[in-house]
Amino acid sequence: MIKIYGRSDCIDCIACKKSFDKSGLEYDFRDIGESLRELAVFLKIRDLNSIFDEIKGTGKIGIPALVTENHEVILDWENYLWEAGGHIVESAGACDIDGKGC
Repeated sequence: MIKIYGRSDCIDCIACKKSFDKSGLEYDFRDIGESLRELAVFLKIRDLNSIFDEIKGTGKIGIPALVTENHEVILDWENYLWEAGGHIVESAGACDIDGKGC
């Protein structure tokens, strides 16, 4: 099952979860704001994967971040969902300082 690392108060994460729900796709949501353990796991994933290189230093966190069963990390959840035949629910805004996402 795919894991989604995010926060319950992140607008992009909320849209991601709603989209997975609407599409009927199973996922395991890991809230990095509720659990220090999940935050530590996410930070390790973020530190060790070059997919986050562009995000580091931009004010973004890099969530929602999807981790597949074969440990592939995906930041473009909308494309992943679209390719899986899912339905995308648009987010209502952004959750970082510059207003451009998480």
